Amino acid sequence: MMQITEIDDPRLVKGLAHPLRIHILRVLETRVASPSEIAEEIEAPLGNVSYHVRFLARVGLIELTSTKPRRGAVEHYYRAVGRISVTDQAWAQVPDVVKSGMISATLDQAGRVIGAAAAGGGFDRSNAVVARREMLLDEEGFAQLAGELNGLLERVKEIERESAERLEATPDHAEAELETGLVMMLFESAGAQAPAPRDGGARSRTAAKR
Repeated sequence: MMQITEIDDPRLVKGLAHPLRIHILRVLETRVASPSEIAEEIEAPLGNVSYHVRFLARVGLIELTSTKPRRGAVEHYYRAVGRISVTDQAWAQVPDVVKSGMISATLDQAGRVIGAAAAGGGFDRSNAVVARREMLLDEEGFAQLAGELNGLLERVKEIERESAERLEATPDHAEAELETGLVMMLFESAGAQAPAPRDGGARSRTAAKR
């Protein structure tokens, strides 16, 4: 089956809207796992997880890597076929209720990862970055900033590929691996904006740790 790297069909986006499918993909992006292992990790019923795993495999977003006998049955192990992106055109056609569900599931997953990293000292590195900025933009400015972030994301992918190549060429590369998280968000912060400045100028607030 041809590997999917970009989703341009809004029907498929709707099919991915179920929170369990999003959680399953998050697990399989980083490692190979079986439905029973995924169910245990995300604390979901095995029957439900198996059903959604079959859907993801059927549409080509995950693939079977191996099978192993276990407790009188055959355990199937899967992995994600790659990082998936949704085109702007497909996203624009997705109903708001579906978008809301996907965003909520993504935020929930991001919150768990960030919380675990904070508890484990993941932000203790001197070059770790935590930044927040509230701004007042017009439509053109918002579009420009979105373009800059999308460009950065493409560079992130290049850095990830380059790191993988260096690790493969390094003896005992497992010891050199750094499990790393990156979250980028750009959104309209309606109802949570900073108070208007007294001088009438542009509103901007920044909080960052670099």
